Amino acid sequence: MTRLKYGIIGHPVAHSLSPAMQGAAFRALGLDAEYGLYDVKPADLETFLAGVPSGGISGLNVTIPHKIKACEFIASKGELDNNAKRLGAVNTISVSGGRLKGHNTDGAGFYRSLVEDLKFEPEGKSVFVLGAGGAARAIIMYLGNGPKEIYASDIDGAKLEELKAHYGRYYDAQKLKAVEPGDVAGALKECSLLVNATPIGMKAGDGLPLDKQLLHAGLYVYDIVYNTPATPLVREAARMKLHAVTGLGMLLYQGVIAFEIWTGKKAPVDVMRKALREALRCEA
Repeated sequence: MTRLKYGIIGHPVAHSLSPAMQGAAFRALGLDAEYGLYDVKPADLETFLAGVPSGGISGLNVTIPHKIKACEFIASKGELDNNAKRLGAVNTISVSGGRLKGHNTDGAGFYRSLVEDLKFEPEGKSVFVLGAGGAARAIIMYLGNGPKEIYASDIDGAKLEELKAHYGRYYDAQKLKAVEPGDVAGALKECSLLVNATPIGMKAGDGLPLDKQLLHAGLYVYDIVYNTPATPLVREAARMKLHAVTGLGMLLYQGVIAFEIWTGKKAPVDVMRKALREALRCEA
């Protein structure tokens, strides 16, 4: 029997902890499968995806910067599940009958981690999201109409307006408020939760994604960056005695859902969590 091939596509992708997590899950369930890294430049994404079915790959995760473009490609060449359509981004791909199917497990993974790890319930509260890329879109669309309002800000104004338009096709458009970079301070004052959905904090030497003076008492902080035990934002929030976590829990739970999509088996969550933590210690 041919060994099953899975992996993750992104650019860059060498930092990913997913191979450790998914590899441990395969071993725990006795599955003959491997999980690799595929560094794919944006210009090469469509060519890569077109070759996946014939390349013997059974499933993929998708990370920065490909989530929205992968969604657009699969919408025209394959099939999207309802969640991927609504979220407008793909972070998981399954392959069946020579066709690609796009899924999004980011939103559900984020929400589970938000509640279990940060102990924050977003319903009826004001939320601020930094970023308007694929991960931000997945988070905002999954939160939907639950929060009182969602503020979103990005240095790319066109991307932000595109996100607002997409949100308005499914939810009350007035709930999502686009914030100019110069207006972040006023908007954040109104919020109980700050989500950093940008890659700032991922690279050594990165600073904070926003001025530390904007953090206020009582603010909960969720930084989706996961490749370090504590990002600059999480460290600063902790120094101010704020509740703050990195995105390791989001990575875990979105990976759990992806594993179950690919294999049809219940994921060994504790095994996957342990593997992630060990891999992160090795990276540190």
